[in-house]
Amino acid sequence: MTRPPTAAQRRVIDAADPVTGRLRGTESQLAALVKRGLAFRHPRPPHDHFLTPAGHRIREEGAAEAEVASVPAAEDAASRAPAGTGVFAARIGGEESVDAGPGRIREVHSAWQGLLELRRMTNPDGAVDRPCGWERTHLVQAAALALEAAGHRPATADADGYRVRATPQPEAVAVHVPDAESRQGCAATLEKAGWQVGEYTEPRTRARYLLASPRRV
Repeated sequence: MTRPPTAAQRRVIDAADPVTGRLRGTESQLAALVKRGLAFRHPRPPHDHFLTPAGHRIREEGAAEAEVASVPAAEDAASRAPAGTGVFAARIGGEESVDAGPGRIREVHSAWQGLLELRRMTNPDGAVDRPCGWERTHLVQAAALALEAAGHRPATADADGYRVRATPQPEAVAVHVPDAESRQGCAATLEKAGWQVGEYTEPRTRARYLLASPRRV
């Protein structure tokens, strides 16, 4: 079994940018993470270091563990609430309420710009017009971020909007939107963000929905 990261290495991993995975640390710390397969050094200047998928998993698992540890077991209501991870999360639709204030708008904009930078740094040709590897392993979050960054409203307990859900199909998410005009808007946004989108009918309910997959070329 691979040895867990040292305390110093964990601090570097935990401090990584939550969207791009960009790292800050000493040369020896970064080199050690690269050697263990938890980070990679980008070949193009300025040769920044980024978390690999394995590094991202360690960061997310550590954040989730810290969140769970901070909640007293006696607080049943809190323990039943959705657990946060401390990592930015796009609204996938279905949340109890949605913060649409200036702070959230800035946070979403920053996350989207970070994702575009991640595309530039990790796509082999530096392309920013199609999804990168991180998006292909976080399909629901990636599609939801594209929608939220473009100004589409997620569904809440008391308002209609989009709902992004996983599907049994590999590399595909379903986007449920209540009306045709909104579906067309969501489809246009996802296509502009580098996704292939089709509209289908759910056989049982006859409801229309979008099926979106990250474009490869």
